[in-house]
Amino acid sequence: MHIHILGICGTFMGGLAAIAREAGHRVTGCDANVYPPMSDQLRALGIDLIEGFAADQLGLKPDLFVIGNVVTRGNALMEAILDAGAPYTSGPQWLAEQVLAGRHVLAVAGTHGKTTTTAMLAWVLEQSGLQPGFLVGGVPQNFGVSARLGAGKCFVIEADEYDTAFFDKRSKFVHYRPRTAILNNLEFDHADIFADLGAIETQFHHLVRTVPASGRLVVNARDEALARVLGRGCWSEVQRFGARKEEPGALRARGEPHAFDVLRGSLKIGRVDWPLLGEHNQLNALAAIGAAEHVGVAPDAAAAALAQFQNVRRRLELRGEARGIKVYDDFAHHPTAMHTTINGLRRKVGLQRILAVFEPRSNTMKQGAMKAQLPWSLEEADLAFCLQGDYGWDAAQALAPLGPQAQVANSVDALVAAVAKAARPGDHVLVMSNGGFGGIHAKLLAALA
Repeated sequence: MHIHILGICGTFMGGLAAIAREAGHRVTGCDANVYPPMSDQLRALGIDLIEGFAADQLGLKPDLFVIGNVVTRGNALMEAILDAGAPYTSGPQWLAEQVLAGRHVLAVAGTHGKTTTTAMLAWVLEQSGLQPGFLVGGVPQNFGVSARLGAGKCFVIEADEYDTAFFDKRSKFVHYRPRTAILNNLEFDHADIFADLGAIETQFHHLVRTVPASGRLVVNARDEALARVLGRGCWSEVQRFGARKEEPGALRARGEPHAFDVLRGSLKIGRVDWPLLGEHNQLNALAAIGAAEHVGVAPDAAAAALAQFQNVRRRLELRGEARGIKVYDDFAHHPTAMHTTINGLRRKVGLQRILAVFEPRSNTMKQGAMKAQLPWSLEEADLAFCLQGDYGWDAAQALAPLGPQAQVANSVDALVAAVAKAARPGDHVLVMSNGGFGGIHAKLLAALA
């Protein structure tokens, strides 16, 4: 089959393209911005890429157009497809029908930690000899690729609650029909498509409704929103994790995030020793262990596999060091994720200074829905530097409670200059964004040097 993918350079659609190519399909695609590293990865797989959405791509005459959720009505190629009556579908639906059907799908959902937990789970299954397929919203360093078809029965997928396509406003994850589903946590996000937290809880309950009675839900025991989701109805086995005190059957950790025992109730069933930081990763590990157990991986074996887990790119990834100043890259873009990331680094560096550098880039942050939480999210940093964009709200005003601890700049270059002026040997510069941030990491290292 020849499929032509609209919006192919996004993480999800690029992963889908790689899986389709591995499955033997002819794959072509287009996007508004075709640039490395995704463009290089796709072309290395023999996938022809076209810049833009010109209507003449209809002349490729693929068997099917696969539409990414970046595509809207008014898009020239999409309008031509509709006028011609050409066959089209969404990315999640194509994946469900062509790849996931007949496989044991393990889906990882939640506001935070989806990518890391998906990578952890895929690695545990790989180390256990299950040869899983996977699609991750990042690049797990253990695998070096974000997606693969896999030779085994299991398929691990990052299950996003964002909408499927302009013609299908359901969350992507309702297409996946998992037998095992991790519900990591649930907070308000995606303010561009959800009115409030209750609307997202409804989508999560739609996911719960698709899990069979023989399936397993692996659920964060600390999360009140998830408790409300399950309170609407639950038809599957529930494995709770992260309980703060002993709870029959629930998985919990005893020890520090980098070295801890895994307990079920009061019984030790495994131990994790690894280089990862933060309580959030401890919880992610418990979730992965609980999900892997559902496909036959013993908890002690899963815990041992996690000792070799190398994390995902852009998760507190050290990008370089200049004059004794370390520069990290992290994908955190929601206040809770920012707070958690800074806390993880603080546990590692102790009293050494942390300079947090961030841009409010997500649709939710651009709309100002989370601006009141920013001072809290940055409270453990010694200094904070924010890029002021065309957000419709004043970042300096939002950060005013931090006083001189926070600075705002109107351009990446000005931000780099401010950080370089403030930084001194022994500091840790933590850059947080879900985008490229104007190449700020290289610019910072050059300025610091």
